[in-house]
Formats: sequence, C-alpha cells, structure tokens
Amino acid sequence: MGRKATLATCALNQWALDFDGNLNRILISIEDAKRMEAKYRTGPELEISCEDHFYESDTCLHSWEVLSRLLVHPVCQDMVIDVGMPIMHKNVVYNCRVVFLNKKILLIRPKKAMCDDGNYRESRWFTAWRKDRIVEDHYLPRMISAITGQDSVPFGDGVLSLRDTSHINQGLDGVEIFVNSSGSYSELRKAYYHVELIKSATARSGGCYLFANLRGCDGQRIYFNSCSCVAVNGHIVSKTKQYDLEEVEVAVATIDLEDIRAYRNAVRSRSRLAAELTPSFPRIRVDFALSSRDEEISVPPSLPLEWDYYSAEEEISLGPACWLWDYLRRSSQGGFFLPLSGGVDSSSVACIVASMCRLVVEAVGRGDEQALLDIRRIVGDNNYLPSDAKELCNRLFVTCYMGSENSSAETKARAKALAGEIGSYHMDISIDLAVAALLRVFTMATNAQPRFKAFGGSPRENLALQNVQARVRMVISYLFAQLMLWVRGRPSGGLLVLSSANVDEALRGYMTKYDCSSADLNPIGSISKSDLKKFLLYTLRTHGLKSLESILNAPPTAELEPLQNGQLAQTDEVDMGMTYDELSVFGRLRKQSACGPFSMFCKLIHTWGDRCSPSEVAEKVKHFFRCYAINRHKMTTLTPAYHAETYSPDDNRFDHRPFLYNVRWSWQFRAIDHQVDALRQSRQMEKKVTMEKRTNKMTEKQPAEEGSSSQPQNDGGNVGQRSDVDRIGMEQSDLPETRLTSLESFENSSDSGADSPNVQPVLPEIDKGVEKKILFNFDPHENEDGRNGSVDAGSVGTFPMQVLPSRFMMSNGTAELRRLLKNTCGGVQAGLSEKRVSLEAVLCNACLLNGGWVHFFASVLFGLGFGVELFPPAFRGLDSMCSSNGVQLGKLWVQLLVGKSLGLAKVVIFGSLA
Repeated sequence: MGRKATLATCALNQWALDFDGNLNRILISIEDAKRMEAKYRTGPELEISCEDHFYESDTCLHSWEVLSRLLVHPVCQDMVIDVGMPIMHKNVVYNCRVVFLNKKILLIRPKKAMCDDGNYRESRWFTAWRKDRIVEDHYLPRMISAITGQDSVPFGDGVLSLRDTSHINQGLDGVEIFVNSSGSYSELRKAYYHVELIKSATARSGGCYLFANLRGCDGQRIYFNSCSCVAVNGHIVSKTKQYDLEEVEVAVATIDLEDIRAYRNAVRSRSRLAAELTPSFPRIRVDFALSSRDEEISVPPSLPLEWDYYSAEEEISLGPACWLWDYLRRSSQGGFFLPLSGGVDSSSVACIVASMCRLVVEAVGRGDEQALLDIRRIVGDNNYLPSDAKELCNRLFVTCYMGSENSSAETKARAKALAGEIGSYHMDISIDLAVAALLRVFTMATNAQPRFKAFGGSPRENLALQNVQARVRMVISYLFAQLMLWVRGRPSGGLLVLSSANVDEALRGYMTKYDCSSADLNPIGSISKSDLKKFLLYTLRTHGLKSLESILNAPPTAELEPLQNGQLAQTDEVDMGMTYDELSVFGRLRKQSACGPFSMFCKLIHTWGDRCSPSEVAEKVKHFFRCYAINRHKMTTLTPAYHAETYSPDDNRFDHRPFLYNVRWSWQFRAIDHQVDALRQSRQMEKKVTMEKRTNKMTEKQPAEEGSSSQPQNDGGNVGQRSDVDRIGMEQSDLPETRLTSLESFENSSDSGADSPNVQPVLPEIDKGVEKKILFNFDPHENEDGRNGSVDAGSVGTFPMQVLPSRFMMSNGTAELRRLLKNTCGGVQAGLSEKRVSLEAVLCNACLLNGGWVHFFASVLFGLGFGVELFPPAFRGLDSMCSSNGVQLGKLWVQLLVGKSLGLAKVVIFGSLA
C-alpha cells in the first residue's frame, strides 16, 4: 500500500458574481497544484460565487455552468478536485462541496453546521444538512449529465475511500484527511485563534487537516485573510501568506499516511472508542490513488514549520492596505482623496495608503503580472513600471489640509510634513469663504446671526457653527475628488474619498453626520484610537516617518471652535466627556460581553474600583449610554469600513440594533442607582463596625497615654506638644478626639472659615535646634486598593505636628475627601521622628464649602510662639476660583515652606472634586 500523498490547498481572491474571474482563478490554482505534483486540490468556501445573491436562481444556474467548464478543462484531469458552490436539492439550497475526478462527480457534500455569528448570515440563505451519515441521490442538470454521463450522484453525509486511503473521513470512523473549505474574515489578533484550533484538532486525534480560505475583499466590508494551511498530527507543514496582493496562492504538502496511523494507534483511549463506533459513514469507493509507489523513497514528507504571527500594528499596516487595493482596482477609479488634518486618525489613513503603495511596488518587483496590469490600468499608462513607493503614492493619492480660522498652524505643519514623507500630492486650502457664504444665506433668510459659545452664543449655536464647517469639508472633498485627476492631466476616472473616523468615535457618535466621516471608504472605521496610536508608532520606527512623532504627541482635537490666543481651546476627550481608552472598554462590554447599562456597571465597579467610586462608575456608564442612544442614528449613514474589531457599531451587517432609543434609560439607570445605594450602605456599615473596634482599642490605651503625656518632653528647656495619634493611616471617620490646649478655642468658630480673623491659636514654644524629617509614604495596609509607593519630602525645619480635633470634621464630604486623597497619592501619611502622625487626619478637618461641590482647603502652621491664622487671607476665594474653572479633579499641592529663623513649616493642600 502506498503511503505518501501530496495534497494542495489554496487562497483565492474571489469576487461576488464575477463568474469569469472566479473560474480563471480556480483554474490557475489547479494548474499550480498540478505543477507541484499534488493529487488532491481543495479551495475556499463558495469559491465559484458568493455574497447575498443566493436567493436568485441565476446564481445556482451560473454556478453549474462554471462547474461544467471545470469538468471538461484539460488541467482538471487526473486529480481529485473539490470546489464550493450553492446547490438546490429537493427545493432546498445548501452550501456544498462538489468532488470530481476525470469528468465524474464523486460526491456532493452539503455543509452540516451554519455560521451565524459576527458578520456571518449563512442561515439567511442556506439550510444545514441534518441527516447524519445518510446519502441520497441528487439528480444532475442536463448540461452536467451530458458531460459526466451520470443521471444522479451521491448527495449527503458521505466519505470518499480511495485505494491508498481506505480510512478517509470522520474522526473515530477512520479520518485521515480532513478538508475544511472556509470563508473566514480578518479581525485583529484573530489569526492565532484559528491556527491553534487547527493544530489542536489534529494533535488530539491525529490526522491531516487541509484548511482553505478566501483572500481579499470580495465587494464588502470584510477582508478575507487567507491563512490557508496543511496540518499533520498537531503541526503546520505548509501555509499561505496571511496578507498579500497575489490573487492565487497554493500551499502543497506531502504527508505520510503511516505517520497518522502510528500516531493514532499510540493513543489507546481513542482506539477503544473507535472500536465501539457504530454505524459507519457511507463510503464512496474511488479507483484512484493519491500516492505513487515509484516515488515513495525519493519524495520526503513536509516538515513542521513555525507560524510567525503579526502584531496588531502590523495587521493594521497590511490588512486595510490590501482591502483598499482590491477596492481601487475593482472600482475602476484612479486613486484616493483624503482630507488630512494632521491628527492621529487621518494620519493613520495616510500611512495605510502609503503601505498599499509599498505592497504594490513589492508585488510588481517579484513578478506579479496581475498587479502590474492593474496599476497600469489605474494610472492610465500601459508602459508604467512602478519602482518607488513615494512616486506611486504621488500618482494615486491626493491629500488636502482644509483649514479654517479655527485651525492652528501646528496641525497644518504636521499634515504638510507627513504628506512630504509619504509622497502624496498635497494641498492647503481654506474653507472660511464657503462657511461664511452659507452663514450669510442663513442670516439673510432669518435675520439671525449665530455665535460661538466663546463669544456669548448658546450651546445650540455653538454646535451648529461647528457642524457647518465639518459638512463643508465633505462637499469640498467630493468636488476635489472628481476633478483633481482632470487637473493633473488624467482626463478619465476619479478619486475615492477616504474617511478617517475610528471605531470609538462611531460608537460614541462623536462625529458630524455627513461630514468627512461620510466618504466612499473608511480603512480605520473599525479600529480603536489606542491601536491606531500603536500603529503610527510602529510606522515611525519601521519606515522612519519622523513627522509622526509630533502627531502622536499632539492632543486629539476637531479644531472647530475658536482658538484662544492662538492656542487650542477644544480637545476630543473633554468634548466627549470620556477618554478613548474608556470608550474601548465600553465598546467591548456592549458588544463582546453583551452588556446593557446595569450589567456594564456591575462589571466596571470591580474593573475600575481602584480609581473610581461606585457613584463615579455609575455616572460614566450612564453618560456613555446616553451619548450612544442619542447618536445611534448616525450609524445608518456610516461609511463602509474595513472590519477589524468585534465591537464595531456598524449597523449595516455587524450590529443590527435600533437607531432610535429612549435616551433616558429610566428602568436601567434606576437599577444602577439602587445598586450604588446598596454598596454605599454596605460600606458605611463596614466602616461603622471598624470604627467601633478601633475606638474600643484606643479607649484601652488611654490611661497609659495620659500617664506619659502628663510629663512634658524637655528638649533644651523648651516644651513640645506630642500628637495623640500614634498609628499609621487611621480612617478619618475613626479618629478619636484629640486633646488640645491652645487650639481649643477654635472649636466654636469652625464654620467661620477665612472670615474669622480673631481665631489666633497659639502653639507652645519648641526648640528650633532639633532637626526633624517628614516622610510622605504610601502605606499598603491602609489602602483599600492595595497600591503602594513612597515619596521623600526631604529635611525640613524644626516643629512638632498637631492634629485638629475630629469633631471639626463635616460629615458631608469626608468620604469624598479621603477617596480623592487615595486617588491622588495613595493615602498620605506623615512621619515625625520616631512617632508617625496621620497627615490625613489634618486634611479631614478641612473646611468643606459649597454644597454643590466638595471643595476643601487646609492650612496648618507650626511656629515658634506665633499666633497664626488657620485660614490666611491670601487663600480666600479659592472656592469661587475652583467653581469658575470647573476643575473636575484638583491637583494635590503640598508646599513645605521652611523658615530657619522661625522654624516655620506650612502645609497647604487644596483641590476640587465634582
């Protein structure tokens, strides 16, 4: 019995309903496989035709016609070939593989499991074959019968049994060669997943696995990323490239069937299960051998190889570039037009087009005749031979900076620098005249003049003035795209307009409807902002585009509002009310984890618990869902985008959800509020119990402390006051009242704040000659989130530290103050000599003003025989300052001012919290 079989799989760049082109590419793959001496060839799923035309009888008819051409073609003889096509059997359409040899159809096998997740909608057109291990007669069309001489052929769940592979098919019933013809599309970081599935399938039970996949864009949003391969006993032995412009690529492997049999026989548990299996699969016997006895010794089996996976940045560089190339050459257009703003998004699109030009030059350089024919047709020059990517980019790619009076010189310079580095044909224009003309029409019709918010206008006026600029850019883009080739001396063809809105902005709805997000194609419409930044960094390092450094460092901005003193007054994340990283989290939870508002909140209180309180998480979730609901209608006009992320909000195919919502989400938000209240009550109860335990413990220590404090500490004849707090990181709500002598009079004036000039507590004298040191450290034992770190404040002057009595603390805001301290410095502690004093205890006695905001201001002064005002007039008005500036999270400022002659150290801490 022969042992070695040479098998071929392939990647084909097919196109929906392009029956001529599809037939030609199938024939090329068969010819290549035959030239490499393969005896079995398989191809991708539905390779004869694909996409949403399977309801039409024409599609089935033309598929049979293509099959008839294959049956009679000379290259298709003396080889077992299987191709994919739709077939109607008993008035039901199935997704089938047709296996034939020498003008005879051996078996038609329908697909048994439909794929309906993600972008797949197989059940929309096809029905799964439900009859396990049953084969029926399928009566052939007359055009096929005239070629094969067969009236009917086997149709169903059967297997082929050749002379040298008597055990082909179905696992425990003797599978030796599995064939999986697929139409798997690309997503970032997905290749590892499906390659490992193939390897693990053959590693568990042994066997040879032929995986065939489509490549390229067949006329829709997804890109098929090939990765066709052959695996044997858990090892990849042959594969095609994941991304490439080549339309046909064949992977061939020679396998030793005896290796499979020996591998399986060694797994004793599998052998016992196989012996018990009944019934067997129907077998169609074929008088044909995949191996040749004469070449057994001379033909070596294929050896295992390592699969090098692309990083996400490399996938962004290659996948969208290949997708754009397919659209360009199949649309009969002459290139691309991009409004280049100098930001991360538009710069990413520009770099992807540049990557496409590099791929074209490389393909032509290695002899890809189809790529050369395509590029000559696109540029309109039958003698053109691309050799330089920048020169090709100049022919194909027009970029335009559309500035306005609200644009900065920095973004204009960044756009121009990048265009120069990639080689695009670049222009700088102003849209102010067009915007002014539209506003003049409005003013003449209504006798009203809208103003920006910076000039006293309302939010509605401000938004309308931003949107008109954005929409003017879209109109100008299409005007230039239609005429720029004519201007440059190419009278035929136009340019495809490219959009540069990322997936996070689409999810949030942070775009103007029918602005530059509305275009012909969007290569980054399903890619997150964080991944785009990584891609630009990769491009900077790989291709040396130095302009990307300043682009990456610039804050994202739409530049639609007036500048302030020539500087930006508008940034994306402030406008959105959330960061891009937060948007990515919201998007993945919404789509991948199928979370509504309540379940998203329940997950994020744990994920973000180290930096946000439950009430803050609740507000973030509510804000996201409000914005998502308000702007969901924009997804109905979303530009067709390269599919790369599993949380894309594209409602055309991937995300079929309503575009009109009740934006109040009343039931869902109420559930979140109830959960926040429950968590707050639970934590208050825990703190109360902790406080009682610590108070009892302090009470037990009181007699000993009183005994020691009755003897004042003498140091050079001067008296020092020791703090009653002798523990690190005490909870502010747990602090016992401390005994004061000179500060006791302040108790009756605690609400007076900075307007109490008569409050003059006097501290006892201390010795200025004793050097002390304050240490600010992050104590993990006192941090609920477990963070740790340290900061050394350095040496300061001589002073004791005194703590205000806890009864001065105001109940509303104490918890907020402690949380802010934790978020900013991890729970500050102060150490004085060998005794440690809780600086947090000082802060918790801060004056908390303005019920709408939690503002705090604390100033503790230590001095020699000094009468010191607790809230100096120099810091009055801090509350109004914080309110007017709208600070969401104040900085923590610590000033240690040392006066050697006076021994004075002042600690000032202030901030603001919404």
